[in-house]
Amino acid sequence: MSKQVLIAGAGIGGLAGALACSRAGWGVRLFERAAEFAEIGAGIQIGPNVVRVLHGFGLKAALGQVAAFPERLQVRSAITGGELGILPLGARALRLYGAPYATIHRADLHRILLEALQQHDDVRLGLGNWLASYRETPHGVALTTTEGLEVEGDALVGADGLWSRVRELMLNDGAPRVPGHLAFRAMVPQGGLPESLRSQQVTAWLGPKLHVVQYPVRRGEWLNVVVIVQGRVESDLQNWDHGANAAELRASMGHTCAQLQDLIAAIPDWRLWTLCDRPPMKGAWQQARGRVALLGDAAHPMRPYLAQGAGMAIEDADELGRSLAMDNLAVSARLQQYAQNRWQRCARVQARSIRNGEIFHSGGLVRWGRDTVLKVLGERVLDVPWLYAGP
Repeated sequence: MSKQVLIAGAGIGGLAGALACSRAGWGVRLFERAAEFAEIGAGIQIGPNVVRVLHGFGLKAALGQVAAFPERLQVRSAITGGELGILPLGARALRLYGAPYATIHRADLHRILLEALQQHDDVRLGLGNWLASYRETPHGVALTTTEGLEVEGDALVGADGLWSRVRELMLNDGAPRVPGHLAFRAMVPQGGLPESLRSQQVTAWLGPKLHVVQYPVRRGEWLNVVVIVQGRVESDLQNWDHGANAAELRASMGHTCAQLQDLIAAIPDWRLWTLCDRPPMKGAWQQARGRVALLGDAAHPMRPYLAQGAGMAIEDADELGRSLAMDNLAVSARLQQYAQNRWQRCARVQARSIRNGEIFHSGGLVRWGRDTVLKVLGERVLDVPWLYAGP
């Protein structure tokens, strides 16, 4: 009989983990707090390291139907509008890393993972059914839901995000930290924008204490825009999606260049996220203990300044599937193998994301030095071979 893994959380990481485990020959029971899936979230960037994993899952055709594949990444000054540096993507990424660079609506990626998962008869998805507690038994893990249902499996994976219940029970290491950054997000049809504001590339605008990222999604038909500024929201942090005051956002952009202000003014509706993270991981013990493991944001929530939050969750899922397929090892040893193969890479991405945020938002001499280096070295500075080449 095949072994069974219990997975808490059916976001991108949970669905990718379930798909990888099923492909590895495990049965899967997936538990999700929401009673139904809604089209929430915004755009995400997925580098060649992530696209290659999705292709390995058999999703190349599905991804090609919903994603955009920008030809380049451009960095510009948010103050002057001038170009600071360029990283060619497209054919260059395919040549160097074996897969393209893609940008996609989070809901579209979630949907193609869900549709792929629904083709697997050994996967059971329970919506509106959430984990209250778990306990390890001599032969596995017993999970108790908030409805009082008890389910037993051979392993438990917490893919339940930033405010992970599984992490709380496993590590009891407190709440995520709030670094003081706010993300205003919007997505609009490009056909409704003035032609001068439409774009089929990734553009990052860097300014003191703020930066803006824009890129196409949905085959290039929509534009995703994210404005990140320093500040705090005194509200329910666990409710990550808040209404935003567009007038306040426009006022905060008062010192930026005209083209950037025009872009912000052309978008009437924004959503607001308070960014949270945790310090970089310090060891495999933070990602797996016994028959319980963490995946994605439950293990290593990170700031979005390297565009790899979803990417690291998908890489986790791929490694989880490979580790669980090691039939010569005990289940706890397989999960330890998974954690050993993931924690250092994820910690490096967490640390680099923090550093990037400091550089993006810098002022004074640091900003001058950043801009000079980008103008001189451009492609060499913007490329991240150790990341895009994969683990």
